Amino acid sequence: MEPEDLELLYEWENNQSYWSISNTITPFSRYNLKQYIENSHKNIFETGQLRLMIDHIDDKKTIGTIDIFEFDPFHKRAGIGILIADGSYRKKGFATMALTCIINYCFKTLKLHQLYCNIISNNVESIDLFMKHGFVQTGTKKDWIKTGNGYLDEFIFQLVNE
Repeated sequence: MEPEDLELLYEWENNQSYWSISNTITPFSRYNLKQYIENSHKNIFETGQLRLMIDHIDDKKTIGTIDIFEFDPFHKRAGIGILIADGSYRKKGFATMALTCIINYCFKTLKLHQLYCNIISNNVESIDLFMKHGFVQTGTKKDWIKTGNGYLDEFIFQLVNE
């Protein structure tokens, strides 16, 4: 992340339509996000997380973000999350490219044994994306996410590096 990503992060983190997928219930201040960006230079072994911005090189535009979180070097696992925030860039292969890169980084550079993600049951695009990369659904958290219309299940997907 770069300092100039502050306004994008502020917009995305405070967009309530993303809160159910990011398990967020309160907005973020610019100050907190600025602190987060200022600390982003720290090693994943220090922070347990890494956020990378997804840029469209030709358009010179940041279109999303991909995260490694709950990095556990002892058990050799981490969670993965991805957002293509600009809808005009969805379903064009950018999430696929970013996920392929982060999987390679996690398995080849970080030497992880497995990756996992949590996906709300109605997020068909994310389910398809992760399954296309070999993730397998290994669990279901019933009625896990409260919405304005009731509750949704959250699926657990894992990719084990054999």
